[in-house]
Amino acid sequence: MSGASMRRLPLVLVVALFFLWGVANNLNDVLIAHFKKLFVLSDLGAGLVQSAFYLGYFCLAIPAALTMRRFGYRAAVLLGLLLYGAGALMFWPAAAWQSYPAFLLALFVIASGLGFLETSANPLMAKLGSEDSAARRLNLAQAFNPLGSITGVLIGSQFILSGQSGPVTGEAARAAEAAAVQLPYLVIGLGVLAWAALIRLTSFPPVATERDIEEGVGAAGDFAAVVRSARVRGGVAAQFFYVGAQVGIWSFLIRYSEVAVPGTGERTAAHYLTLSLVLFMAGRFAGTALMTRVAPARLLAAFAAIAGALTLAAALLGGGIGIVALVATSFFMSIMYPTIFAEAVRDLGALTKSAAALLVMAIVGGAVFPALMGLVSDRSGSIVMAMVVPAVCFTVVLLYALSLRRGRA
Repeated sequence: MSGASMRRLPLVLVVALFFLWGVANNLNDVLIAHFKKLFVLSDLGAGLVQSAFYLGYFCLAIPAALTMRRFGYRAAVLLGLLLYGAGALMFWPAAAWQSYPAFLLALFVIASGLGFLETSANPLMAKLGSEDSAARRLNLAQAFNPLGSITGVLIGSQFILSGQSGPVTGEAARAAEAAAVQLPYLVIGLGVLAWAALIRLTSFPPVATERDIEEGVGAAGDFAAVVRSARVRGGVAAQFFYVGAQVGIWSFLIRYSEVAVPGTGERTAAHYLTLSLVLFMAGRFAGTALMTRVAPARLLAAFAAIAGALTLAAALLGGGIGIVALVATSFFMSIMYPTIFAEAVRDLGALTKSAAALLVMAIVGGAVFPALMGLVSDRSGSIVMAMVVPAVCFTVVLLYALSLRRGRA
């Protein structure tokens, strides 16, 4: 193998991580529709899928930072992949038991692994080059995440969703619906563990394996120093609301489509979700290109304003127009996570890993807002009105982007 190939292989292996966690994230959107009919859940109860999942991010982000400090980036990646694979394999017994709590526990374990992966992979990509191009570079790496998301939805719509609407009745039917998740998650679990083995056997550059014990990265003092930064605090808040909006929209897009246009089947609605993810991926590439000419903060402000207007239109108009607006929102959500992340960790030096842990903890917004949207839906009697919640979330992102522009000025 040539020297160039040896340098390229670790980069390919790390970029693939963005794909792998995209598969897990967006399979949840299918699971919500699947579990709602299997276990006869309210919208609030179905939203607990995301609550259990994103709580794992919150709980494991700081341990991930401490692991990176003690053992380096690659060790955190390996531990994350092992947890991800173990959680996926737990779906097999959970389905055999037909236990909703067991499924939630499996999702928590998967998300714990993803917390390690995101805490390590995002700052690593941001550090592989100049600070000025960090947002553009991270957007490019994150563009592979929607490929995983699309794959996850396609797996779910083809192998998990049966096309049957309404609650599942009869023991045989319930067993068949529960068993539908076993094979997809078994394949995912084994694939993730195989990827961990490949990373372990590959030689990585020093930046991926070096330890930062002497710098004190991950120590309590570093977290205190990071919290004193207004840019980081704002970034954590913006990330909390953004992830809540993104997860909430995708979690309930299938449900929204079925309600907004009565008679829409779950598989047709799943196609709308797939289209959303295609637009999301297109937005990542378009955003990366635009950032060569437009400042990241300015582009973030424009995209947040448009996304807020589209979700408000979906809440007020409903019907086919509402579906179109909600699907189009994904294009403008595309650059938000990596841009907020890159801008928040800019020029932090040795404090980057601690800031990254806090930003990944902010992903817990994905646990809070889908449940809140489910509550709004149950109280109002319509999932359509629940889209007011992400509209408010995008307003917070807009305010952060405007504050970045004022700070630069």
